[in-house]
Amino acid sequence: MTRLSVNINKIATIRNARGGNTPDIINAARKCQLYGADGITIHPRPDQRHITRQDVYDIKDIITTEYNIEGYPSTDFVNMVIDILPDQVTLVPDADDVITSNNGWDTLKNKSLLEEVISEFKKHHIRTSVFVNPEVKMIEGAKICSSDRIELYTESYSREYHKNKSEAILPYIEAARRAKECGLKVNAGHDLNMNNLSYFVKQISNISEVSIGHALISDAIYLGLENTIQMYKRLL
Repeated sequence: MTRLSVNINKIATIRNARGGNTPDIINAARKCQLYGADGITIHPRPDQRHITRQDVYDIKDIITTEYNIEGYPSTDFVNMVIDILPDQVTLVPDADDVITSNNGWDTLKNKSLLEEVISEFKKHHIRTSVFVNPEVKMIEGAKICSSDRIELYTESYSREYHKNKSEAILPYIEAARRAKECGLKVNAGHDLNMNNLSYFVKQISNISEVSIGHALISDAIYLGLENTIQMYKRLL
């Protein structure tokens, strides 16, 4: 079954809006795992607008499932990841000022950077995933860089799903097929939700993990966190 990693950035955003420690991000991570999440994802940014550097360290101590840290591989980020030793690091090409991830890596143009960073993580036995658009060349580039996995950027699928879901899924089917041929495991994330998730994983059999934050936390406002996580698990 495809694993569900819950991205808890939005919980940190709510906390930071008022200062203090409500909601408690550490307790949220603990509860997500208790309620059935297969992992916890965070994306610390340089401006610490949601997950802070201290959160990264504090969350590590209560992980009983899988810890996935996303981010751009700046020197500070790489050093922090090596210090934390998470189960997985997902490399994203985000500029500092973007609201959320909005593109995958050009793994060919950034080959030297990615090779260097992935090599360093491998020395510390950290599984690496590279965030990519559903483009065969970019997936082949991720393999050349020695990544363990790719994470398919699913924004275009989510945007086009209600217009023509069979057309929207086609590039992802081909991308996942090529990744499998290359020996890469496949993760996916961005704008996946209760409406489009089931179709996505039914059409692509080799999705190892989905990372979902914004939609899941938004649903939890109405449905409750435990119920929401269980509903997403059933969709998988």
